Amino acid sequence: QVQLVESGGGLVQAGGSLRLSCAASGRTFSSYAMGWFRQAPGKEREFVAAINWSSGGTYVADSVKGRFTISRDNAKNTVYLQMNSLKPEDTAVYYCAADPQGVVAGVAVEYDYWGQGTQVTVSS
Repeated sequence: QVQLVESGGGLVQAGGSLRLSCAASGRTFSSYAMGWFRQAPGKEREFVAAINWSSGGTYVADSVKGRFTISRDNAKNTVYLQMNSLKPEDTAVYYCAADPQGVVAGVAVEYDYWGQGTQVTVSS
């Protein structure tokens, strides 16, 4: 059974940085795509970034491009989201997701497995 466990969220001042981690277990993920999404109160879930586990190819949302970077560590079965120059509008619950088809996509329905989320709060 696939398990995704996010960590690394917290409270940070605007302009600061955080690194989120998503530890994946239960399968061999070499063919998967992994994504990060976020959801702010009263808003729909929003795509942030995705990576193909095998090729390392990435796709990053325009809203965070240049500030956020997605990467993976194959040996640790962990995907990271490095978030720099954080803004108050980045405040949300951040979710890790896995797509067995390996498609690096920005559409939530493509992802079959989800973590429980980690809260990121950016103060002004």
